[in-house]
Amino acid sequence: MAIATINPATGETIKTFEPLTDAELETKLALAQQAFEHYRHTSFEQRSQWMKAAAQVLEDQKETLGKLMTLEMGKTLKSAIGEVEKCAWVCRFYAENAAQFLADLPGESDASRSFVRYQPLGAVLAVMPWNFPFWQVFRFAAPALMAGNVGLLKHASNVPQCALAIEQVFQQAGFPNGVFQTLLIGADKIAGLMADDRIKAATLTGSEPAGASLAVAAGQQIKKVVLELGGSDPFVVMPSADVDAAISTAVTARMLNNGQSCIAAKRFIVANAIADEFEHRLIEKYKALKIGDPMLPDTDIGPLATAKIRDEIHQQVEAAVQQGARLAIGGQMLDGVGNYYPPTILTDIPTSAPIAQEEFFGPVAMLFRFADIEEAIYLANHIPFGLGASAWTTDPAEQEQLINGIEAGAVFINGMVKSDPRLPFGGIKRSGFGRELSIQGIHEFVNIKTVWIK
Repeated sequence: MAIATINPATGETIKTFEPLTDAELETKLALAQQAFEHYRHTSFEQRSQWMKAAAQVLEDQKETLGKLMTLEMGKTLKSAIGEVEKCAWVCRFYAENAAQFLADLPGESDASRSFVRYQPLGAVLAVMPWNFPFWQVFRFAAPALMAGNVGLLKHASNVPQCALAIEQVFQQAGFPNGVFQTLLIGADKIAGLMADDRIKAATLTGSEPAGASLAVAAGQQIKKVVLELGGSDPFVVMPSADVDAAISTAVTARMLNNGQSCIAAKRFIVANAIADEFEHRLIEKYKALKIGDPMLPDTDIGPLATAKIRDEIHQQVEAAVQQGARLAIGGQMLDGVGNYYPPTILTDIPTSAPIAQEEFFGPVAMLFRFADIEEAIYLANHIPFGLGASAWTTDPAEQEQLINGIEAGAVFINGMVKSDPRLPFGGIKRSGFGRELSIQGIHEFVNIKTVWIK
């Protein structure tokens, strides 16, 4: 894929970029190593000042940076601005908590004194996706830099201006030169980077194939890697649920980011007793959504990031119908320019259909029905993914059964799955491994060193 800004609302190529030459890439790697040798010795107080300054830069420039995201990948401007604000939040969170998270941890042993010390690893490579061009990067960068590591960003090829703008944010905040750098390179360079001794670890958010490829490259070099991959999150609605709240949340949970979110609710698993009502009301709310220019404040759904993604979504919908699903709404390609796709609901999907195991990365929801809570949990788990899950019930016993029974990295009861700097984030099964955010996230890329003193 060419490194270029292509407006998904119009198909217009705005700007193209030449990838780094091997010599330019070597210069950046050398700079990262040089920067780390000094930066690792800076104090938490100094790093905190820089990270708080980064938060301020983000807030001061949120409209400009939001428009850049909307231009490159099509999310609505209001959601893009919100994403920048969330990045400022994660910067402040780690600026205020990193010293505590990484303080020496006393332990008991046969020594006069023993403790655990957390120390940075070095340069960490971040391979990041286009769907949340700023948030995905900052939720890695804030803890990694506060721990004393340096960051190298290989961003998605369709958001190069976002990638360069993120580097500028850290520079404007006062971080030393080389502590965070953007690498405009293709995916073909990743294996070579992982083989470089100066890169100590890597993190990737993206597709299963991309994650598997990075894991292989990291495994060959015995290097740490954190993977956050796909998801097909269940949204379970029990008869005891507050149906009004569940339906209102269901729309947001599926249509967030034009439907392009790993933790979006993708499979609505609804009790037989309320399934007809749920389907009817969800269809009515889908009909009310406004598709259009993502720069306009009243737009609910903008274009998908690329024409390829739109075409793949439509192929999946057609395959679902061929495999026995019923189209309740949507499912038709839209006329005109731009990568737009209508809100779509598939129902009556055979659980044995191959499509039921796939992730829909766009505004398409699947609706399943169940007879009892055991069947609901079975349907929730009957996929290769395990990222997040949302379950709706006012019964404490059902809540406990769903929390324990659903196989996922996060279970939200009576609420939408979301990432929060204060809580660990990540999945199981084919959704990846490792955790981001909270104290667990900052511990992923440090040497957890045991110290024993007699």
